[in-house]
Amino acid sequence: MAHHVSGLGISPTSMDPRSHITDLYVFRNPQDADRTVLVVDVNPTSPFTEDAVDHESVYEVGVDTDGDAVTDLAFRVRFSPVRENTQTARLYVANGREAVADPEAGETVIADAPVTFGAEPQITEGGGFRFFAGLRSDPFFADPVGAGDKFQWTGTDFFADKNVFALVLDVPNSALGPNPQVGVWARVLVPHDGRLVQGDRAGRPGIDNNFNQNDDDKRVWNQQEPIHDRERFLDKFAHIFEHAGHPKDRATALAEGLLPDLLTYDSTSAEGFPNGRNLTDDVINLGIAQLTGGAVPHDGLRPHTDLRPDFPFLGDPHPAS
Repeated sequence: MAHHVSGLGISPTSMDPRSHITDLYVFRNPQDADRTVLVVDVNPTSPFTEDAVDHESVYEVGVDTDGDAVTDLAFRVRFSPVRENTQTARLYVANGREAVADPEAGETVIADAPVTFGAEPQITEGGGFRFFAGLRSDPFFADPVGAGDKFQWTGTDFFADKNVFALVLDVPNSALGPNPQVGVWARVLVPHDGRLVQGDRAGRPGIDNNFNQNDDDKRVWNQQEPIHDRERFLDKFAHIFEHAGHPKDRATALAEGLLPDLLTYDSTSAEGFPNGRNLTDDVINLGIAQLTGGAVPHDGLRPHTDLRPDFPFLGDPHPAS
């Protein structure tokens, strides 16, 4: 149900789960209303002491500051190779569209941040930012088996014992630009033919997995930036809503509300999805209710109870089985 399995398929790297985004979260820091937390979860098969991320790829959070669906600033992370069960990360920030256009560009804010493989999070601070990267308990909750069986819920949260590799960034609201209302999306830039290309992307929860119906659509979707979403996918998304029983005009309006696929966020509010996305937001049931007009009962699942009250907020990783 979530964006847990996707990929561009243009190269072995892009088919590697290390380059797959599972979820994007953006929320006001519950401990400080002047700060925002950005979370990108990747690799739904994250191991404990092996490479969980690809050191040749760039992991990026893009921010649209003026509402035109074009990235104006980017928070970027690159990782070192794993050596003797240790790994470090570099956080760098690109401002301005010329800089954003070059995936290598940006000013280093935090260098040599240790990656966490165990339970106790290692946190690095610099330039007014706090940064964490490492294994965490997956906060996503859903019943994909029941969803795939015409919403005959099993009552089982498939993700209750799963881990992900999390990149968590805590920034001053001012670092998101002069406007408190922004659009946020994440992508992974993977090596291909000697250059970095977009291999996976995420904005609102579940969009790629639920609305792109074939591999060709998924491939195009994951290569493109949000500014092209309506032009290329509006009719296809509207058809999904029509198939679910919505009249054509209503179906088009609902599809327009999802595109471009940016997670809209107002830093003056802690309301949660669709204002950003909290770790506890019940996005699956909200999405199903929108698609079906409220015809499907709630799946009965609740947020995970292992979340931390403090940064990096995601729970400790589950033990290796």
